[in-house]
Amino acid sequence: MPDQTARRLLWYLFAGSKGGENRVKIINLLQETPLNINRMAEVLNLDYKAVQHHVDVLEKNNLVSHMGEKYGIMYFVSNYLESNIDTYKEIVSKISKSKSYRI
Repeated sequence: MPDQTARRLLWYLFAGSKGGENRVKIINLLQETPLNINRMAEVLNLDYKAVQHHVDVLEKNNLVSHMGEKYGIMYFVSNYLESNIDTYKEIVSKISKSKSYRI
């Protein structure tokens, strides 16, 4: 049975709050490879500070984790998100159909 707390959290962060589209892009990128904030900003063509904000939100909600210090910090998809990845994919699928997300 899916984790209902995780489901609510994922709905809120990706569909119910401003910036959800960028957070989805960040998670999708981190599923491919760990990156630092600067590289994420370059790949996604987003402002560094915007990416930093979204990564902070994701990290505070235990959806991404990091290793390293200062400029060497690399971000990864967290074990918590990995264990709820089916719910994440379901939510992204639903919101991408209902909105004009460019994911």
